[in-house]
Amino acid sequence: MPIRFDHKPGLVVYITAGDPSLGVSRDVAIAAIDAGADVIELGVPFSDPLADGPIIQRAMERALAHSTSLNDVLGIAAEIRAARPAAGLVLFSYLNPILRHGLSKFADDAAAAGVDGVLATDMIVEEAGEYLAELARVNLAPIFLAAPTSPDERLEAIAAHTKGFIYAISRVGITGTQSNLTNDAAALVARIKRWSKLPVAVGFGISNAEHVAQVAEFADAAVIGSAIVELIASSAPGEAPGAVARFIKGLRLPQAALAR
Repeated sequence: MPIRFDHKPGLVVYITAGDPSLGVSRDVAIAAIDAGADVIELGVPFSDPLADGPIIQRAMERALAHSTSLNDVLGIAAEIRAARPAAGLVLFSYLNPILRHGLSKFADDAAAAGVDGVLATDMIVEEAGEYLAELARVNLAPIFLAAPTSPDERLEAIAAHTKGFIYAISRVGITGTQSNLTNDAAALVARIKRWSKLPVAVGFGISNAEHVAQVAEFADAAVIGSAIVELIASSAPGEAPGAVARFIKGLRLPQAALAR
């Protein structure tokens, strides 16, 4: 199904697949959808996640210690799709596991699993010709990262080739929670919207309801990553789905209060 955001702001929830187990990841994803997440990003564990901060790096290390593979992630993607057919489902990966799997085979297998889109963090739009062709062949949405340092020419190219939503990085650096959002995020979203009518989701550092309320003032969706991964790590496996659901329900409370 096409990726869409039925609420304002939309919520994109990132989970490192396989941490602490594939079963818990599946159950957390389903609980997150039921609690109001519009899109689930399933993180494919990778040994050298340079764009990620220590919270997600450690989660990937734990998932790899359990031998979690791309095939495993595709397997739970299919289970999530079967359980929640209307939810947005994105694979979040570095390029290396995709190439090792085989680009064409990856596209076929991701589509067969019911995935809607792919975000390959280190796939730059200028070198994405073959990648874009393979995703288009099976109707998968390519999602690119846009940074505050991206020149206008790159933002225009990202707008031209992205489908689903554009992921705007709120700051320069790695993933991780932060106290305050920078002004870079609002300025970047305004620049992106010069070239694209797609929803723009802001990520890197979004960790509480106040951040989500701030994002709602200038963007279409917020991406919650490290805060979710940290909550899963600090919860007993059987309690993680409920803890994540409660956290997600609380993210839109300020907007609900204002609406009343």
